[in-house]
Amino acid sequence: MSDKYAPLVGDNYSPEKIRVIIPVGGKATRLLPLTADTSKACLRLLNRPLVEFSLLSLASQGIRNFIFGVKGYTNYRDLYDYFESGAGFSATYNIKPHIHIKYQPNVPDLGSADSARINIEYYELNSPIFAAQGDNIFDLKVKNLMDFHRAKESCLTIVLREVDNVEGLGIADIDNSGRILKFVEKPLPKDAPSNLANTGLYLISPEIRKIFKEKGVQQIIKEKNRLDFGYDFIPYVISTGRPVYGYTLKGNWFDVGTPKSYLDAMKNLLHGSFSTLRDFGGRLSDNSLIFIQGESDDSEKRRQDIIQKIKQKKITVEGAVLIGRHCEIEDGARIVNSCIDNYTRIGKNATIINSAILDRVIVGDYTEIYDSIIGRHVAVNSSCSCPTKVSAVSVVADDVILDEGCNLASTKVYPHQKIRGEFQNQTIIANS
Repeated sequence: MSDKYAPLVGDNYSPEKIRVIIPVGGKATRLLPLTADTSKACLRLLNRPLVEFSLLSLASQGIRNFIFGVKGYTNYRDLYDYFESGAGFSATYNIKPHIHIKYQPNVPDLGSADSARINIEYYELNSPIFAAQGDNIFDLKVKNLMDFHRAKESCLTIVLREVDNVEGLGIADIDNSGRILKFVEKPLPKDAPSNLANTGLYLISPEIRKIFKEKGVQQIIKEKNRLDFGYDFIPYVISTGRPVYGYTLKGNWFDVGTPKSYLDAMKNLLHGSFSTLRDFGGRLSDNSLIFIQGESDDSEKRRQDIIQKIKQKKITVEGAVLIGRHCEIEDGARIVNSCIDNYTRIGKNATIINSAILDRVIVGDYTEIYDSIIGRHVAVNSSCSCPTKVSAVSVVADDVILDEGCNLASTKVYPHQKIRGEFQNQTIIANS
């Protein structure tokens, strides 16, 4: 073996020895205004925090040790308050022994790679490290990745995925053996060396601890005040001649980075494209993709009310639909290929198609919502004489009141506002 190769866990795959770092430090500007008050990792998708899909996928493969590389108050608050040490998550999914979650010390990082550097040093990690971005959903067999990494004697292995559109992604050029010859972060489409995109999933040998201390890395930090995996660290490691390989992912991968990709991921997941979680609870029948959640006596009563209305054709539910706990749906409502989160009330003759309605929302009578996202604790006021319409990938952030007769098309509404009128291709910020 090369003297540059840091042995992993001997010849046997030992998932319990792997440490997972999930950097959560960015402002998630592409998902604004949904992330104005909320960590992207905790943005709700299919009635659970987004990052829960990554945790579940890895925990189901025997991995038990996680570190959230949190930066900033909002990211730390949301993740710690929800997950704490991981015991609650483990109980929810019956994961035994339970996972252990640690958090980045209160040291500001200068990017995703710097977050990895801080946590590797602080927790003195000498085991293999798997790094995953908090906004990705992936079907990846870690053992297969580990076998590839070991066989190639790789220092750093990047999980790649063929994409149709390279815009906004890191792109790798590889040789026949999979070794990465060149890596370019977010190139113009005409300059992209291939269509192999960085998924933000990395397997890192312990040797990386030494690389972080090298003069070249320190120079990058000093000159750019940044140490990002894609822009800085990956190109640097390649430039030193160390073996950096690309592992091409065959399973599904979703980059939930924009409102449109959020909605696309929601629909794909509801249709069963995430192998680790295909049943969201309360499935109406084996051949149905309609899920109506409810476990306690109180929520089960409301679940049965909705089921009866479906059977009596008082409401219409079509395609793949998830309806959360304690929801109320009035007669005449129509829901198609959408997700309705907990404690939401949907009024008479409301229409919701290809959309996500987060928790504790009130959707008024005769509301029409198409291809859009409605944030938490939003009131959509509407009536027969003055209906409200939200369409064309509009996003209404948390704690917003829409007056009767609002018409939003391709419009973003920031939190904590009361809105009236018609808007198209606009961004509405409080006091703007």
